[in-house]
Amino acid sequence: MKQAIGYIRVSTEQQADEGVSLEAQKAKIAAWCLVNDYELVSVQVDAGISGKSMEKRQGLQAALAGMKKDMVLVVYSLSRLARSTKDTLAISEQLDKAGADLVSLSERIDTTGAAGKMMFRMLAVLAEFERDVISERTCMAMAHKKAKGEKYAPVPFGYSELDGRLVAVESESLVVAEILSHRKAGKTLVQIADDLNERGIEGKRGGKWHASTVRYLIQRQAA
Repeated sequence: MKQAIGYIRVSTEQQADEGVSLEAQKAKIAAWCLVNDYELVSVQVDAGISGKSMEKRQGLQAALAGMKKDMVLVVYSLSRLARSTKDTLAISEQLDKAGADLVSLSERIDTTGAAGKMMFRMLAVLAEFERDVISERTCMAMAHKKAKGEKYAPVPFGYSELDGRLVAVESESLVVAEILSHRKAGKTLVQIADDLNERGIEGKRGGKWHASTVRYLIQRQAA
């Protein structure tokens, strides 16, 4: 009997609520293997992990490492497998080198045939295009809200929220101006953060300043 390895992943509770929980994915993979006479030798899991990085997903790495000639990697959908065309094609190449194939249930992709291989590559490109469009629209919406003075993200240092609009806080605005001036003068992010902490100036939520928070503030001002 031919053999298969299943791979399942969720990154948020919301995805589980929408019907692609780990258990739901596993059940669908097991059903496919039963109908198609494949022995499901293992199901590798990445729970609560983003699909952005292949290297950080131990379940995926274990699934790929276990693939041998004539085996099949079965996933619920391409979105569970990878989030970029680059990673998707890298996985495809790795499977090719092992002499293995890929089956994605949602898209009905089966790379054991030439048509399946072609569709696999096309859908990977289209999926990345869709994510880019969504990201572009989100950025445009945020820019529109910012131009109108409306809240478009967690209230930044230098502002407070009043009836859904951002209102400048004079004391914090002076600190922002000082940070920008120090950075322009050549001070490092760490030096600026240390100076603010030494003077007892607290961040937006009362915490200490770090190089990362100073960088975020500067980038937000420039946006």
